[in-house]
Amino acid sequence: MNTEEVYLEQLNDSQREAVMYCDGPALVVAGAGSGKTRVLTCKIAYLLRQGYSPYGILALTFTNKAAREMKSRIAALTDESMAQRLWMGTFHSIFYRILRFEAEQIGFPPDFTIYDSADSKSLIRIILKEMQLDEKVYRPALIQSRLSNAKNALITSRSYEQNREMVEHDMRAQIPLFREIYKRYQARCFQAGAMDFDELLLQTNILLRDHPETLLKYQEMFRYVLVDEYQDTNFAQHLIVTRLCERHHRICVVGDDAQSIYSFRGANIDNMLRFKDHYPDFRIFKLERNYRSTQNIVNAANSLIGKNREQIPKTVYSENEPGSKIRILASYSDYEEGYLVASQIAELRMREHARYADFAILYRTNAQSRVMEEALRKRNIAYRVYGSQSFYQRKEIRDIIAYFRVTVNPHDGEALRRIINFPARGIGETTVNKLLAAAAAHQVSLWTVLSAPAEYAVALSEGTIRRLRSFHAMMEELMKENRQLSADEIAELLVKRSGMAAAFFQDRTVENISRQENLQELLNAIAEFCATRREETGEETSLTDFLMEVSLITDQDTGREDREADQVTLMTVHAAKGLEFDNVFVTGMEENLFPSAMAKDSPHAVEEERRLFYVAITRARKHCTVSYARNRFRNGENTACRPSHFLNDMDPRYVDRQEEQPNRQAGAAQPGRTFASSPVSSFTRDVRPAPSLTKLEVSRPEAGEQGGIPGGFQVGDIVRHERFGRGRILSLEGGGSNARASISFEHSGTKSLLLKYAKVTILKE
Repeated sequence: MNTEEVYLEQLNDSQREAVMYCDGPALVVAGAGSGKTRVLTCKIAYLLRQGYSPYGILALTFTNKAAREMKSRIAALTDESMAQRLWMGTFHSIFYRILRFEAEQIGFPPDFTIYDSADSKSLIRIILKEMQLDEKVYRPALIQSRLSNAKNALITSRSYEQNREMVEHDMRAQIPLFREIYKRYQARCFQAGAMDFDELLLQTNILLRDHPETLLKYQEMFRYVLVDEYQDTNFAQHLIVTRLCERHHRICVVGDDAQSIYSFRGANIDNMLRFKDHYPDFRIFKLERNYRSTQNIVNAANSLIGKNREQIPKTVYSENEPGSKIRILASYSDYEEGYLVASQIAELRMREHARYADFAILYRTNAQSRVMEEALRKRNIAYRVYGSQSFYQRKEIRDIIAYFRVTVNPHDGEALRRIINFPARGIGETTVNKLLAAAAAHQVSLWTVLSAPAEYAVALSEGTIRRLRSFHAMMEELMKENRQLSADEIAELLVKRSGMAAAFFQDRTVENISRQENLQELLNAIAEFCATRREETGEETSLTDFLMEVSLITDQDTGREDREADQVTLMTVHAAKGLEFDNVFVTGMEENLFPSAMAKDSPHAVEEERRLFYVAITRARKHCTVSYARNRFRNGENTACRPSHFLNDMDPRYVDRQEEQPNRQAGAAQPGRTFASSPVSSFTRDVRPAPSLTKLEVSRPEAGEQGGIPGGFQVGDIVRHERFGRGRILSLEGGGSNARASISFEHSGTKSLLLKYAKVTILKE
């Protein structure tokens, strides 16, 4: 049996048919875990064996990693030189190569350079400054996003300013001069002989549109075109591919409409759903066998995605073992959810003899990682935050923490340098350098010089001096307030006074939405920290206390990205696409979180959110657990949450709901007592569990010992705390305002709380 026969024999029937069909347009619908990469690499190897030149094969991917992996596999099936000569790479890298050859036709020099995101934003700021526009109105991130959207829609600056609808839209959005910014931006890039990433797509389309002889050259050159992850293509990418294949129709696109989750980046699922409209003679191949997951996971995922209307019908199946059902866990609060997930990881690791690296915790928004990180740290479970920094290492969080540090200690030079001109207040780098030089010369702190620059002979303009005085006065006032307020109160005041809240809530770009969520999550963390300290000690918590806690966190979090290390992976569901783990926890499955509140008014957006949940579930090989909280700490208080309706989209045959129904909750209240009405979770015990709440041996107090205990609490009572969840009172001591209860919580350990502060209600056993 020759090499060709060997690799073809290793494919299943559907895969083999997709590989061997080369006579016309082919749409390969590849379900999750169905061997998509294997089909692509084998098809390219097959084309090479059928006599196609490597120079005549164009293969487009979305990541360099995917391109490298496929080249490596193709080299193993053919030879290294053949693989290296393929036109294989990301859309941007391939189009960059083409434009380098053809640059003069569109007026660019052959050695044009590429502007990355930072370069682009810097140029936008220069243009805004030249036009004397307020960056609080013309936010650079917003402008950059709108430029990207326009280019991906193939709208040049000239076309934009001639489009009345777009101009009127800008007027309504209170950025009427965007068209002029776009015009200057594009002209400045052209003058500099530079393109940003979106310009690469735009200029490639212009090249193929306006130069038919060039289009013909590449149509004849690329005899076969393959596209990976076709559901993620935008309009510009789709149009380039369509133009290259409009003569020969030798095209194969591979993807999964059920995993189209990037519309916020411009991805258009219709490119895949309407493939047949562009190629009526197409053939469709469905890769429906899932090699990754157990049968229960696959069946549950199928029942979920089956609720979407916009999809290509397919039935994904698994021949792996049936496996465990998808578990749905309810917790009373997001705090308890974090500890519950950590406990489940510890238990499953022991039971399955697994590594931490076999576990992933997925969430809808980056801000959710904070509670999970805290719970894992308390259990001494190693973890890494994938695709983003640890919560306290994110820029906006570091900026706010720097304000906290200066409020507590104004002589903290590094923190002061970080905040002196953030948000922008007109204190430039030149001014800061002068202050630093004077501080070094006189061997005093930066704050000391800033407080009285004239005494240290710092040459500054009157305008600069006014701005320094304003900043100094603001910080002095915050320092004064800090001596009178608790940590949560001063934190909220500081965020408003500093201007950070206004800066982050100026617009609803993806970047700023993430910052807003992280800002609010930090305030939630401080409020929780203060509430816990108040319940445990009866004392108010200072900003210094919180900073001590944070410094320990950041010292322990190294932010390493060592993929070989034995660590639990934390990431957003978007970042998890394309990855797989033995054990997956999908957290925060609540209405207005997952699905997002921003999707509720759009059926199309809700379907994308459902596809996102489908992606999360299908990352799991063996076990998938989904959790939600009935209360989530938002805006400084506990907010009641409803379970995501996506949970009911899954067929109950494949789901194990670890939750009690409302009619099975705490019974009628006893006279003189307050009872919780929220559902109570039922959970598997931790490997080192708290004592059983049903068989716990407790010591009853002597007669009269409970005199003065507020609320009529008794030893042995089952209670519910708004953050720590369900527990049992082990002991009571003191009386009146000093009454204290020692409570063993199911998932949060034993805590000693002052009853006058503790937010505890009694449950009936």
